[in-house]
Amino acid sequence: MYVKTPEFVRHAERVVEVTDVTSRLNALPFSDSEGRAELLSVVFGGPLPESVTIYPPFFTEYGLNTTFGRNVFVNQGCTFMDKGGIRIGNGVMIAPRVSLITGGHPLPPAERREYLSFAPIVIEDDVWIGAAAVITQGVTVGAGSVVAAGAVVTRDVPAGTLVAGVPARVVKAID
Repeated sequence: MYVKTPEFVRHAERVVEVTDVTSRLNALPFSDSEGRAELLSVVFGGPLPESVTIYPPFFTEYGLNTTFGRNVFVNQGCTFMDKGGIRIGNGVMIAPRVSLITGGHPLPPAERREYLSFAPIVIEDDVWIGAAAVITQGVTVGAGSVVAAGAVVTRDVPAGTLVAGVPARVVKAID
């Protein structure tokens, strides 16, 4: 996305709107589940399934490009930069401070402030993402896999595996 376009202006307006809403969400008393549901509905463009739990604080820049399966748990302090699209499957558990980042910038210095690039993240069913893991744009995390705490995932994770490290690599298959 070239930053000097009407599309970027609309994106920037949405960022301001969602940042305002998430700042209000993150200031609510935790016991205000009705208020939290209402604000999350604004962030995600409609009500979340009842089986989806998101603990604040929660951060996102866009919100409209995230979809959730059933029985999803998102712990405190997570960041979903979802302009490129985030699809979260059924039974996914996301630990505190996880970042799902679908956007980036070109490598050449002259282009970094001029363009944004986006690619989706897909988290398949029954995935567990450990604390403070980072998953970058264009990655699919296969069904039943585990991303270890602190891992930085820059390429697809095969189903039924444990990945760890920076950059994340397959450590073992999960029985």
